Amino acid sequence: MRGGRRQGAGRKPVKIDLVELQKLCSLQCTNEEIAAWLNCSVRTVENYSKKPEYAEVMARGRAKGRISVRRAQMKLLEAGNATMGVWLGKQLLGQRDVTPIELTGAHGKPLEISIEVIDAILTQAKKS
Repeated sequence: MRGGRRQGAGRKPVKIDLVELQKLCSLQCTNEEIAAWLNCSVRTVENYSKKPEYAEVMARGRAKGRISVRRAQMKLLEAGNATMGVWLGKQLLGQRDVTPIELTGAHGKPLEISIEVIDAILTQAKKS
């Protein structure tokens, strides 16, 4: 039974078109944006997203959206966009920029660090 005491009382359930929902999700719309488009509350969208049928459509739509973004990125990479190549390498291949740091002591000699030197530096820092 829905609504109040009389038959048919209360707001009628919102009908969400699954095709439209999938399109919105493929555009990576947030629940707030979906609710605004469907003229309902965010809570309604959240409640529908818990239902298996709607959750599956939303997941499929979001996956298709991510594939579209990847496809566009690959086109940029194939067109010679070096920045996109570096970014995709970091994201997909785990590549990273490494800047080697070399420390030298007096007169270009190797810097020797010992526990005693570190303790002296920490003691000096605590005093100031």
